[in-house]
Amino acid sequence: MSSKPSTFTPLKHETYRRIWLASLASNFGGLVQAVGAAWMMTTITSSEDMVALVQTSTALPIMLFSVVSGALADNFDRRRVMLTAQFLMLIVSAILTLCALLGWITPWLLLLFTFLIGCGTALNNPSWQASVGDMVPREDLPDAVTLNSMGFNMTRSVGPAIGGIIVAAAGAAAAFTVNAVSYFALIYALMRWKPAPSTSTLPREKLGSAIFAGLRYVSMSPNLEKVLIRGFIFGIGASSVLALLPIVAISLVSGGPLTYGFMLGSFGIGAIAGGALNAMLREALSSETIIRYSFAGFAGSMVLTALSPSMALTCAGLFVSGACWVLALSLFNTIVQLSTPRWVVGRALSLYQTVTFGGIAGGSWLWGVAADRFGVSNALYGSAVVMLVGIVVGLRFSMPAFASLNLDPLNRFIEPALGLDITPRSGPIVILVDYQISDQHLPEFLTLMAERRRIRIRDGARNWALLRDLENPGIWTETYHTPTWVEYIRHNQRRTQADAENTDRLRALHGGNDPPYVHRMIERQAIPPSDDVFHKAPIDLHH
Repeated sequence: MSSKPSTFTPLKHETYRRIWLASLASNFGGLVQAVGAAWMMTTITSSEDMVALVQTSTALPIMLFSVVSGALADNFDRRRVMLTAQFLMLIVSAILTLCALLGWITPWLLLLFTFLIGCGTALNNPSWQASVGDMVPREDLPDAVTLNSMGFNMTRSVGPAIGGIIVAAAGAAAAFTVNAVSYFALIYALMRWKPAPSTSTLPREKLGSAIFAGLRYVSMSPNLEKVLIRGFIFGIGASSVLALLPIVAISLVSGGPLTYGFMLGSFGIGAIAGGALNAMLREALSSETIIRYSFAGFAGSMVLTALSPSMALTCAGLFVSGACWVLALSLFNTIVQLSTPRWVVGRALSLYQTVTFGGIAGGSWLWGVAADRFGVSNALYGSAVVMLVGIVVGLRFSMPAFASLNLDPLNRFIEPALGLDITPRSGPIVILVDYQISDQHLPEFLTLMAERRRIRIRDGARNWALLRDLENPGIWTETYHTPTWVEYIRHNQRRTQADAENTDRLRALHGGNDPPYVHRMIERQAIPPSDDVFHKAPIDLHH
């Protein structure tokens, strides 16, 4: 008898458990700092859009720099990348604390510090998210992703309330101090982690090439494109609750920093409830159904928050929005991880985070401006409308089912012995693969070749084309380029177990006695570069 799904199963893995527990402390400090920053902004400026910009300044770096961070996560030691990010945030937090104690904080300086802390988060997140798959087996990955969200929201349930107490009792500088101290636990846990060394024999990708490879992979992966579209819409709509909550606490509920903390706590408790129910919901409902309920629930909670004059009623609405928040974002994250092989998972996650946090950053600014001009209630109504639009968009871009694809490396490629002495950087390399296809198999062959094109380009091929021999119509040639020999090797090593079906079916259609013949060629110009133009008679400048 199979055991019931449990969100807490990944905690049996020691490395994941240790870093997850340390993350609780770090997340707690970050949330206390966020309360302090948001509330300090309300005390040093009367502009509502400046208050909303605190949330934007935290999310904006994730939108701007996560793609670069994803490339770093896939090409460098993820543990070292995470340690670098933690030390960066520790230093910035310590300086922010000092400036707050000395009374030097201005609105724009506060935004600068929150922006720099956001830069550390942008550097850390892709490596942390990609490392989860290194700490737990694939079958535990969905629960580990959900548990990450739950861990953050467990601290959200108490962190903001405690942050509100700290700010009310000792001021924002005390909240900043708590955050600075909170980084030490995670730094210690990361220093104890000893991940397995990389086994790749290929040279590290250049940063620009790595970023482009990530963009190319995502653009050629339909499942990932759907997640990006829906994640962006969700980010825009959901950003209103965190961006405008300080104003809601003051204007709609007539409360103070403690009220604001309790409201954030209600949001966090709802997120914990959503995370606890996640495994059961995945068993009972489709991915698209969960996402639709999340969009709809968030829309309803925003309407309730806009209408409510009572803290208790507002907290009830925030409980629902917290549950919807963790259900949607953890499901998006899980689909990205299950739809992406390990060699590019950091970049795929970073692109997802870039788009989602781009929506959050843009939405935070949008709802801040809307609240300034039309009132906070109308801004919340607007965010509810965006959530309903997200449901409609799902009719065209519905979420895929949790994939059971095996994305482990295929490992069928054997580097051929070459008769020409070349270096890894030699190129361009031109590949031609000859197939013998009978007329009766042409429709299936062309369908498979369309899929083949997507796989080839996704994994780094360029100038893909399919050719048919005019003299021997049964001969078809697939051709593509790679810029160098090492990129050709890298291209073949990226093939996954899931891609084997396409390869095997094509070989089954091939009519020859031998496998399809592969020509590996290096492109050379017949004309020397200096002679690559028409010679003209010299021009006599003296006449």
